[in-house]
Amino acid sequence: MHFDHPRRRFLLRSVPAAAGVLGLSPSVFAQASAGPATPALPAQARILIGYPPGGSIDIIARKLAERLSGRLAQQVLVDSKQGAAGRLAVEAMKSAPADGTTLLITPGSVMNMYPHIYKSLAYDVFNDVLPVSVVAYTGFALVVGPAVPAAVKSVDDFIAWCKAHPAGAQCGNPGAGSLPHFMAMLLARDAKIDLTHVPFRGGAAAMLAVAGGQMSAALATESTALALEQAGKLRVLATTSAERSVFLPQVPTFREQGFANLVQREWFGAFMPAKTPVSTVQAASEALRAVLREPEVRELWRKTALSAEGSTPAELQQALRREHDFWGPIIRASGFTPEA
Repeated sequence: MHFDHPRRRFLLRSVPAAAGVLGLSPSVFAQASAGPATPALPAQARILIGYPPGGSIDIIARKLAERLSGRLAQQVLVDSKQGAAGRLAVEAMKSAPADGTTLLITPGSVMNMYPHIYKSLAYDVFNDVLPVSVVAYTGFALVVGPAVPAAVKSVDDFIAWCKAHPAGAQCGNPGAGSLPHFMAMLLARDAKIDLTHVPFRGGAAAMLAVAGGQMSAALATESTALALEQAGKLRVLATTSAERSVFLPQVPTFREQGFANLVQREWFGAFMPAKTPVSTVQAASEALRAVLREPEVRELWRKTALSAEGSTPAELQQALRREHDFWGPIIRASGFTPEA
C-alpha cells in the first residue's frame, strides 16, 4: 500500500511555487536545475590542404582531422585543393563560411612569401584570413644522390663539383616560389655558382628524382629526405636549422659550414576565414594545442621529422608579419617572376 507523506506533498508543491516567485516557468527551472546546456557540435568540418597525398601537410592534416573529430565537429575530414602551389586551398578557405567549420593548414611560405611573388594574389594574408595556431615546424635538408660522386660530402664539396660540372649544377625544390627555392637561390648567390632551379610538385617528388639519379641535388623538408636517407638512396649534406637536427644529428648545419643566411625552418599553420568569431578561433586554437600535446601525435610528428609545437593566434600573427617583412626585400632583389 502507498502512503502520500504530508512532507512529500509540500515539497512537490514548493518547486513550481519557488519558480513563480523568481519569475521563471517551471520548465525553465527544470532546465536550470539540470545545468547549462552544451552547444551541439556541427555535424561536419573540414581541413583544407593544397598539396598531394604522402607529404608532410597531408600527414599532419589527416592526424589532426582524426583527433579533432568530436572536438570541432562530430566529424572532421581532409579536403585537398591541389594546384597553384598551394594558393587554391587558401582561396577556398577565404570564400568558406566563417562558422568554424573550415580550417586551412598550409606552409608559412604560402602566407608570408607569396604576397611578394604573385602580383595578382587572390587573397590578402592580413585581411582575408585569421591565424589559429602553428601545428608543426620542420627544417630543410640539402641532399645529393647517385648523380653526384660519393666523394662529395659537404656543401663546399658540392659547390666545387658544381663549378667543375656546370651542366649538373641543379637543385630541385617543392615548387617555384617555395621557401626551399629561395634558400637555394641564397646558396647560389653566397657560393657564387650558377645553379639551375628545378621545381617539382612537392618535396617528395624532388627527393625521388635525386634518389633516382635524374637530379643532382634538391632542397626540401627533412621529413621528405629522412626515409630515403635511411635507405641509403641519397646523402644529406646540410640542414637549415640553427642547431643540428635531432633527426639527422650526424649532419652539420649550413651555419656550421659557413652559410649563415641558410638558417631557416618552416612552420605549418592553421587559419580560418577572416570573419570567423574571435571566440570560435580561440576555441579552435585551444583544441589544436591540446591535440599537439598528445603523446600519440607527438610521436607521429617525430617519426616524420616534424616538431609538434603549437601557438596562440597572436603568436602566429606575429610570426607571419615578421617573416613577411623579412622576405620582401630578398624576393624583390632576386628578380624572380613566377610562370603562373
